[in-house]
Amino acid sequence: MRQARAYAIAGLAALVAGAVAFAQSETVPLPEEAPVEAAPLDDNAVAALAETQWGDPQNGATLAGTCAACHGLDGNSTIREVYPSIAAQNELYIAHQLALFKSGERSSPIMQPFAAMLSPQDMRDLGAHFAAQTAQAGIADDTVVTEGPYEGMKFYEIGQTLYRRGDPERQIPACMACHGPTGAGIPGPSYPHVGGQVSWYTARRLEEFRSGTTHERDRRLFDVMATVASRLTDQEIQALSSYMEGLHPRPDAATRAQMARLEGGAEVVPTRGGPGATGDAVQTEMPDVPAGAPGAPEVEPADPPQAPAPEAETPAPAEPEPQP
Repeated sequence: MRQARAYAIAGLAALVAGAVAFAQSETVPLPEEAPVEAAPLDDNAVAALAETQWGDPQNGATLAGTCAACHGLDGNSTIREVYPSIAAQNELYIAHQLALFKSGERSSPIMQPFAAMLSPQDMRDLGAHFAAQTAQAGIADDTVVTEGPYEGMKFYEIGQTLYRRGDPERQIPACMACHGPTGAGIPGPSYPHVGGQVSWYTARRLEEFRSGTTHERDRRLFDVMATVASRLTDQEIQALSSYMEGLHPRPDAATRAQMARLEGGAEVVPTRGGPGATGDAVQTEMPDVPAGAPGAPEVEPADPPQAPAPEAETPAPAEPEPQP
C-alpha cells in the first residue's frame, strides 16, 4: 500500500515538473511554405506526338500489362458491358486519344491517370501493340421493329443500311466510305477501327458527337463526326451501334472449316495444296445461314450448265455394189 502511494506521488511530481518545463519553453513557429498546387495537365501532349517514331510493339506489349485488367492484354474487353475493346485499333488513333486524355481535352476519370504516366513514344508503342491484335466481334440485334419508319425491318438492318449506303436525302454519308466495309478503318487518327466494338460505347460516342460539345482545341476531326451524327435519331444510333458490334471480316478457309465441323455435317475439302493450304475451301454442304446475313459465307455463282455435246452421227453402211 505504501509502495502504491509512493508511485502515485512520484508520478504526480513528474507531471507537474513536465508542465512547468513546457510552460517555460519558447515556441518556434515553422517557416511558411508555398501552398501546394495541383500539377497542370500536359497541354502539349497532342503536339508532342509529332516528334515520335513508329511504335515498338514489343515495348507496347510490356506497357499493355497496365491496360489488361479492363481492355485485355490483347485489346479485347474483359467485360464487354463495362469496357470498350481496342484490339486492331490503328496505332495513330490510339496514340492521339491517349494524348487527348493526358492533356485533359478528353475527359475520363479512369483513363486520365493512366495516360498521364505515358510519354508520347509510349503512346505510339501501345498503339503498335494493340494494332497487331485481332478484334473479336459481338452479336447484332436481329429483333424485328414493330413500329415507326423502319417497321418490319430487323433492328441491325437499320444500321446496316446507313453503314453501307447512308441516306443521301438527309446528307448522311455511308459509314463504310471512311471506316471500310468490315469496319477496319483507315490507318491514321481520323478513321478508327469500329468493327466488333461494343455497342454501348459506340452509341455513347455517337451521342457525344451529336451534342457538338468537346474540349478538343483542334476540332477538325471531331466536327467531321459531329456533322454526321447530328442527323441521326436515337433509334438509328442504337441500330448502327448494334450492326457495328456484329461487323467482322469474313473468316479465312481454315476458320470456316472449323466452324463447319462445329456446326456438324458440313464437309470442307481444300481446293488445292492439301492440308494447311491457304486457298479457299469448297463446302459440299452449306451451313443453314440466310444469304446476305452478317457472317453468312460468300458463295460464288456456279457455272451455268453446259448443253451436252451432240452425238456423232454413225455413218450408214455402204450399199453393196451390183455384181456384174
